[in-house]
Amino acid sequence: MLDSIVFEQQGIPSASIITHVFRATGAAMARTWGLEGFRFLEMPHPIANLTPEQLDERAKTITPEVVKLLMEGQVG
Repeated sequence: MLDSIVFEQQGIPSASIITHVFRATGAAMARTWGLEGFRFLEMPHPIANLTPEQLDERAKTITPEVVKLLMEGQVG
């Protein structure tokens, strides 16, 4: 999350992906770094116990959202 915030502050498009349980933490981090309303993507929690195949499926599912966020930018 912080990497994306720093990239965006430097004009480099980025996309952060967090699990849904960290939504409030992600929003608070963005506010702290001066980016109220910073957009990030969420996927279901947890991910640590998923198999590589299950992680691949989650990645395939969220890829269109990553592309959209990168193309629209943070102001989209």
